[in-house]
Amino acid sequence: MKSRMIAGASALALAATLSACSSGTAEAGGTTTIDVWLMRDSVSEDFQTTFEREFEAEHPDIDAKIQIQEWDGIGEKVVAALASNDPPDIIEIGNSQMPQYSQSGGLLDLSDKVDDLGGEEWIPGLADPAVWDGKTYGVPYYAANRVVIYNKTLFEAAGIDAGSITTRDQWIAATTALNSGDIQGIYLPGQSWHALAGFTWDEGGTFASQDGENWTGTLDTPEAMAGMKFYAQLQALGNGPKDSDVASPPQTDIMASGDVAQIISAPGGARSVIAANPELEGKLGFFPIPGKTADTPGAVYVGGSELVIPAASDAPEAAYTFIKALSGEKWQRKLAAAMGYVPNKPSLADAVADDPGAAAMAVAGTQNGHSTPIAPGWAAVEAQNIIHDYMTAVLTGGDPAEEAQKASDEITRAMNQAS
Repeated sequence: MKSRMIAGASALALAATLSACSSGTAEAGGTTTIDVWLMRDSVSEDFQTTFEREFEAEHPDIDAKIQIQEWDGIGEKVVAALASNDPPDIIEIGNSQMPQYSQSGGLLDLSDKVDDLGGEEWIPGLADPAVWDGKTYGVPYYAANRVVIYNKTLFEAAGIDAGSITTRDQWIAATTALNSGDIQGIYLPGQSWHALAGFTWDEGGTFASQDGENWTGTLDTPEAMAGMKFYAQLQALGNGPKDSDVASPPQTDIMASGDVAQIISAPGGARSVIAANPELEGKLGFFPIPGKTADTPGAVYVGGSELVIPAASDAPEAAYTFIKALSGEKWQRKLAAAMGYVPNKPSLADAVADDPGAAAMAVAGTQNGHSTPIAPGWAAVEAQNIIHDYMTAVLTGGDPAEEAQKASDEITRAMNQAS
């Protein structure tokens, strides 16, 4: 779920280590052993134990060895694994990382499996990054996106029904009414580019467009600039800093003070707020980021993961059997309910109906979820903080058109150089 640049400098050095420590695929008594890398917080210990037990009971010829990996340093480790002759048989990969790995030639082409998996139903925010050069290399695993977390007490005091907020205009009106005295209608720092992405997509814009093998930054288009204009309007209804992101300081700590009516966050942010201020237990609610009209929720950036099979796997058929089970309806429903994630198909979203945060998340994630530009060069845009710098420049008084043109030029350069 995290966007990481792939670090390949020490891939060859790690490859030897991986080959030495990986159990690989073994044939013993007709049983095929597969090594599976899942990421930290992808599954709980209970879910993992239950899935392994039931999967192996249904497939006694497969012995699945699940190893939990840490996000920090995973890019380098995956590069090394794909360069080795003894990689794990299945790897969980963040969806924003897919373009880098797909173009490497180290992943198995799964295009002929899409129909078997019901891929026509996959949510676009996961399905799109799994495709490279017309071929599908990843199977959508789970998704997550941002919602509005709100303080019920402050909404009630202002006489505002959060359930009635379904459009941007209603959201602005409610936030304006909440923003009085010591109360911030919303805490929105100046560099929350994931929120900007949603507003930009709602306006019909994007960050970059592709023409053949070349990319062009598009923050200077009227549509993208309209997204930034709305962001600035919303950001002004609070006291969020214009030169930092949601982590500096942690926006959940700011909301924990009790005088912030709303933040834009993944639902899990509510747990952090309550951990910082237990008195807010039971006083936080969720609703989808509103869209321009009530017919469609606001667009959101969908983070999440894909399941891939390295091309050098010794047991691709057994690996596919594992992936088909974990990405299928039965276990998608169980995973969504257990972990509070958005399942990989809209038809399964009712699995989180009893979880207010996940249910709000699933509304936009399944109906209006998007991905960032599907190109290896996008990682360079994030690493260089191009969009962060652009947002701060506009919010601190820079000419919107000039700053948008400057940022677009930098995106063009970064994406084409990296690609």
